[in-house]
Amino acid sequence: MEGLYVWILAMLLLNGYGFYLMGSDKNRAVKGRYRISEKTLWLTALFGAAAGMTIGMQVFRHKTRHLQFRLGLPALAVINIAVFVYIMNLLY
Repeated sequence: MEGLYVWILAMLLLNGYGFYLMGSDKNRAVKGRYRISEKTLWLTALFGAAAGMTIGMQVFRHKTRHLQFRLGLPALAVINIAVFVYIMNLLY
């Protein structure tokens, strides 16, 4: 059962990092500084942080004009959650 808590903590930390990335990239954009690449954003989302990044996108109003982010991040979040639930059902 403790393994379940480790998985949940890992997902929370990963999604918190995704949320942070969206805020950081928005801040960099406003200040005209070097930006976080879209490749990095997508890879982070792919590896489980899509839900946090989707929330960050809305909170920071960042990447909301880009259709690929507006539709892709929420869709990927659903897939991330489904995979997480599937893995949890296999393990526990």
